[in-house]
Amino acid sequence: MQIREIEEKDNKTMEQIIKRSLESFDLDIPGTAYFDPQLSHLAQFYKQQEKAKYWVAVNERNEVVGGVGIAPFGGKTDVCELQKLYISPDAQGMGLSRKLMKVALDFAKKHYIYCYLETVGKLEIANQLYSKLGFKQLEEALDGSEHSTMDTWYLKRLS
Repeated sequence: MQIREIEEKDNKTMEQIIKRSLESFDLDIPGTAYFDPQLSHLAQFYKQQEKAKYWVAVNERNEVVGGVGIAPFGGKTDVCELQKLYISPDAQGMGLSRKLMKVALDFAKKHYIYCYLETVGKLEIANQLYSKLGFKQLEEALDGSEHSTMDTWYLKRLS
């Protein structure tokens, strides 16, 4: 597996991976990433923001099988958000989420003090990974949250 920054040619594949993943958990509903306006043009969206990037994981056949992003959160200069961590079903269970998160968090450490993320409690494997990587669960969303359906929030001090 190779991890690289997203390119425009990857947009459609990542959109499909994200949508199919959300559909598989009955999360293709308003208040989730499923309806994010930037979902069909992730490469452009992350390039136009300061201190933001999106990476994709590519298999040996040069197929995109997952991705993750870091972007500023809620207008705060010291807090970023880990965004859109999704892996295609055929690439799950190989430690790819952990590898993608390492790349994302290494980038975040250079620009931010804290990393925030939002998820849902029923994504148990993802929640276990966040805890293992030092994210602490919060009682409620940080001000500026855009995904109203999320019911689980985490924050990690990066330095």
